[in-house]
Amino acid sequence: MANAGFDWSLLGIPLLTGLVVVSTHVLLGRRVLERGIIFIDLSIAQVAALGAVSAGVLGWHGESVAGHATALAAALAAAGLLAWTERHWPHIQEALIGCLYVVAASAALLVLANDPHGAEQMQSLLSGQILWVHAKHLWTTAAVYAVVLLAWAAGLRRYAAGFYVLFAVTVMASVELVGVFLVFATLILPALASHGLPERRGLLLGYAVGAAGYALGLWLSVPLDFPAGPLIVCVLAALALCVAAGRRILKPA
Repeated sequence: MANAGFDWSLLGIPLLTGLVVVSTHVLLGRRVLERGIIFIDLSIAQVAALGAVSAGVLGWHGESVAGHATALAAALAAAGLLAWTERHWPHIQEALIGCLYVVAASAALLVLANDPHGAEQMQSLLSGQILWVHAKHLWTTAAVYAVVLLAWAAGLRRYAAGFYVLFAVTVMASVELVGVFLVFATLILPALASHGLPERRGLLLGYAVGAAGYALGLWLSVPLDFPAGPLIVCVLAALALCVAAGRRILKPA
């Protein structure tokens, strides 16, 4: 740990990537908690990953238009399915979301079963490669997020179908950027840390936890020589736990 400073040349783009992801995920995560559909993000993220690996098997590179379109189509199909099940079977929605995740994960393993690089590709989709995000990919994703945030502010989130579409688009873009695990962690952990607070204060605290989690996780990943994605997940969890515990201790009797 001779060089304890933050290496901006190595970690600048990854940190900016994390902040861009946090910008949308804290909003969506708080709404997910309100709706009581905690694992929707994990399910749609896994379906988007299934679309990505299927595109790869068909010969469409992940950075190609066809590759992105396949992942987006898979995520939107999952969102449409879950919007339909929420209308017809709301009492078992969480169970259906869990089933969708298991089926999508199993299907992805089957698609990659005969691929000699399948295990490596699946690991990349799950844990992400945040250290190797290209600036061009980041700016493209940031533009997608900007459209999502505008639609969110315009009130599209108030409609079930609109919420699911915005969620699917965001999660699809995020999975290709940081992986399934970080998508889930960024959506849920800051939201849990700020749960129960009024909207403005809750968002500010959620953004603070998310930003700090990415910054600290990236910084520690260099001297510890740990993979950045899983380490950021663990740091986010630790920060969320500390913040929640601190809020409980400081809460007036």
